[in-house]
This record gives sequence, structure tokens and C-alpha cells, in this order.
Amino acid sequence: MSRSTRRIALFFCFALSLAVLTNLAQAQTYTVLYTPDGAPTGGLILDQQGRIYGTTVYGGTRGGGQVFRLAREGEGWVFSTIYGFGYQDQDGSEPYAGVVFGPDGLLYGTTGAYGAYGYGTVYSLQPPPTVCHAVTCPWTETILYNFTGGADGGYPGFGSLVFDQAGNIYGTTYLGGVFKLTRSGSGWTESVIWNGAAGSLTGVVFDSAGNLFGSTAGSVYELSPTQSGWTEKTLYTGEDAGSGVTLDAYGDIFGISGAGPEGANNGVVYQLSPLNGVWFLTQLQDFGDQYFGSVAPPTFDSQGNLYGPIPSWPSQGNGEIFKLTRSGDQWIYTPYHEFTGGSGGAGPIGAVVFDANGNMYGTTSGVVIGGEGTVWEITP
Repeated sequence: MSRSTRRIALFFCFALSLAVLTNLAQAQTYTVLYTPDGAPTGGLILDQQGRIYGTTVYGGTRGGGQVFRLAREGEGWVFSTIYGFGYQDQDGSEPYAGVVFGPDGLLYGTTGAYGAYGYGTVYSLQPPPTVCHAVTCPWTETILYNFTGGADGGYPGFGSLVFDQAGNIYGTTYLGGVFKLTRSGSGWTESVIWNGAAGSLTGVVFDSAGNLFGSTAGSVYELSPTQSGWTEKTLYTGEDAGSGVTLDAYGDIFGISGAGPEGANNGVVYQLSPLNGVWFLTQLQDFGDQYFGSVAPPTFDSQGNLYGPIPSWPSQGNGEIFKLTRSGDQWIYTPYHEFTGGSGGAGPIGAVVFDANGNMYGTTSGVVIGGEGTVWEITP
């Protein structure tokens, strides 16, 4: 896949969007915390001290993207680049996905391109061994795996990595499907556990029984571990289910599709529920055929409300964060926040995250003309 092709694919994913131009039904405080150099496309995470970590797909100290941290200081936030990727460099470039904390406390992520063979990497970041009081305190990167573009896959997308209880790492690549990294001595061994997810730009999630769930452009699937490998079961086949998925406590699956009923290209928030071994789909919100789905899975808050980002076509607005509230057997839709463009940000793409106080954090990519890439907070 050429660089220009990937850029086109990235813009297309940004443009898979929903928007409803109505007045907000509830009050909240929206604050732009920082406008980073480069487009934040992955989701954010928070540590126990409330510091925010994320990535940008380009820019940074060396031009190939960055992993950044925002730390609260007084009434404001201090931004620092904890690792800058080189442009077309051996350490990888273009981190579309966000980072996650591993069981060892290190940060883990992927780059969407370059590395030793040009097809992206899996990396970890270790903090400095001593307390650093400077504004910029770079972390140490270790490349865990360089994709070759062959049977092992290549070009990791927007999906964040996940860990099993044994510390193995799982993710997806655009060329290869679902992969697993297993620690082997001082290094890691990669294996593709299912290649049917090739073409996917989103990640996988675990349920409590150790099964993996994910989505492709046309299906939602389950991968179950067996003694002889992983067994795949297709739970749903549709026009486009490729946002990635989220599970609730009851084992139901939630996602955002890019094509609605009868292939009308509607953006739809959906729910898949099992009954006697069969999965049934329910549309929770249909946004109309002028909008498309997201590449980020929706997120639950502590009260069971469902939220998600919706980037828009430039002609349709600047994007929004939706809210769905369960009411009996129904879900009630609210446009939780509509982005204004300019310094207020435009083009949300990464999943949202909540802190312990119920404050929401997320990013805008700035892909929409007239809007900037931002890291933001919404206080209810």
C-alpha cells in the first residue's frame, strides 16, 4: 500500500461519519486542553494520576508522529512529547492507534508504516529511570516486532492493542488480520491467529471467558481459543460494521456501522444480542444516508450510557459526540456535543474515555477544512 493510498484510506475513514444538526439537549462545559502538532487519530488513556496519553499520526519532534502526555498543573495542562517517531524511519512512523498500558506498566502501541521493512511496528515505551523535572522527558522505545508485509501482515490501523491474562499481545493489521505476540526469551514471536480480518482498520476486545471479538468492513466475528488454535464464528454480516466493537456486562456487542438498511450508506449505531446461539441485530440510532459510520467503537459511562465520536463530511459539519441512554427496551439519542470547527476542533475520530469523576476526554483530528486537531475535555 503506497503512502498516498494510505492517506486516501485515512481520509475516507475520517469521513465515515454521522451528524445530527440539532440543539444540544443538556448543558456541559467543553474545554480544549491542547492543540498538538499533528492529527490525533487514536483514542486516549488516563493513568492513575489523571494524566492523559495519546498519539498524533504525524508531526512531533521528528516529523513521523508522536506519543504525548498531558499533565494537570494548577488550572491548566502541560503538554509533553514522550516519544517522537522519525519520518519514514526504522523506529516506525504514523501511529494511527492510541497507546495502552501493559501489565508491566509500560506503554504499548503500533505504528502504521515504516520500521525495518516498511509495513509498521509494534513498540513499547519505558519511562526514564529517574524522576525528570524538565518539560520534555523522552521515554525509551523498544521495537517488539517489525511487520514484513508477508504472511505476518502489515500496516496496523486505528485499533489499540489488548493483552490476555498471560501477557500476550493481540491486534490487527490491514494486510494480515488478527495477530498475536508471544514473549520468547528476550524477544517476541508473532503469529496470525485469523487472517479473515484482513482489511480491518480496527482492533479486538476480550470477553471474560477469553474470547476475542472484532469487526471487519462486512462482519462482526468471534475468535475462541482451543488446544489446536483459534476458532472463528461470524456473528453478523452486513454492509459495513467496521468501527470496532464494545461489549457490555451482559455479553451484548455494540458498534457503529457505515451502511444502513438496504445499503443506503446510513450511519447506524447497532447492538448484537445472543439468543439460543443466534445473534440478533437491533438498530439503536439511524443517522440518515448522508452520514457514515466511525472507525472508533462506542464507549459506556458508569451509568450505562453509550457515547461515540462522529466525524462529518466537510459539507455536513464538524462532527459530534453522540449519547444514547437506555429507557426500558429503547435507547434515547442526544447529540451530546457538536464541534464548531476552527480552534474548537473538528473531525473527531478516536474513542472517548472517562475519568473517575465522569469527565469525558477525546480528540479531534482536524481533518475537516476549517477545524483543528485538539485534545478536549467535557465536564457534565
